[in-house]
Amino acid sequence: MRKILLAFFEVFRSIMKFFLRRPVTWLADRVSSSPQQVNVDKALSELYNSIADEPGKKGPLFAFRPDEHPVIIFSDLHKGTRDGADDFAVCEENYLAALAYYNTQNFYYLNLGDSEELWENILPNVIRFNKKTFAAERAFADRRAFVKLVGNHDLYWGNDPLAPAVLKVLYNRPQKAHMGAILRAQLPDGEIDFFCTHGHQGDAQSDGNAFSKWFVSYVWGPAQTFLEINTNSPSCNDNNKTLHNQFMYQWSEKQKNLVLITGHTHQPVFNSLTHLERLYLQLEEAKDHGDNTTAEKILQEIPRRKREYNHIGPQFRSMKPSYFNAGCCCFEDGNITGIEIADGYIRLVKWTKKNGTPQREVAEEIHLVQLSAKLNA
Repeated sequence: MRKILLAFFEVFRSIMKFFLRRPVTWLADRVSSSPQQVNVDKALSELYNSIADEPGKKGPLFAFRPDEHPVIIFSDLHKGTRDGADDFAVCEENYLAALAYYNTQNFYYLNLGDSEELWENILPNVIRFNKKTFAAERAFADRRAFVKLVGNHDLYWGNDPLAPAVLKVLYNRPQKAHMGAILRAQLPDGEIDFFCTHGHQGDAQSDGNAFSKWFVSYVWGPAQTFLEINTNSPSCNDNNKTLHNQFMYQWSEKQKNLVLITGHTHQPVFNSLTHLERLYLQLEEAKDHGDNTTAEKILQEIPRRKREYNHIGPQFRSMKPSYFNAGCCCFEDGNITGIEIADGYIRLVKWTKKNGTPQREVAEEIHLVQLSAKLNA
């Protein structure tokens, strides 16, 4: 009987896909998740000013000394139900090892959103299959060292009136889900505001009014899942990654003493540069210094990275280091990436398995005093 019902369901879905694919795709194009620069600028400015002027209303503001109070930033886990569509499943071991390390080192943990995949799953099932990860996050909440932000795939945390009660059960204390956060780093020569948010700001589908947010959470996302139609998600669309990086950077470069840190695209960005752009800069530097060995290694690496993402910004040689992206915790190879602010440095880190054991690797780093000088150059 169950097989008959499943077969009927698949036939019904195939029929609905045939009739609805074109109108759904047309509607997605009309209300595209690729925002306009003016909308991004407005949304980011409003959120930043709200947090700076009224901390706690839309997000917290923390002043800290980065040589004394370390911070780890992760984004885009997309925790699922351990089925074939659960992108986080293969990354869970690295994530748990990373949180155990950072909690032992007394890091502050900021999660940029899309922690739970609620477009494809119902929340009770996600909770049931992710008890270990919630327990690991709870260790930070117990120390009052955990901030949870809202993404477009877990808008529930910011929309549903029952969300605060659910969060309180998960973390054994009141735990608000915020739209953003400002980490105000105290440096010898001044301050840097690290403005952290998910990165879907200005998105007409999921950063609009209350109705549009509700519609995406409870109608639009589930409908796309049922129809197996992925419309314009930046995390799986190179054109949208390019647009996202461009829009976020163009807003951040106009700010003073500010660094924007987002997620959303699943693509790490450091000093406003993607990995591919950094490789080209490193190649030029190696050639200038006559380092043929390093140049050859980079030349071998570039084609592999171009298969992942083949876009170079026209001004990548002279970009202001004002935009960073934490990447994600759902890479298909099981690796996860994040942003550390610790020991006076900001670092792009990767957690990967070596001989079956999760290991921390530093991919890029820059001292905050040097970063501050470049921001004000």
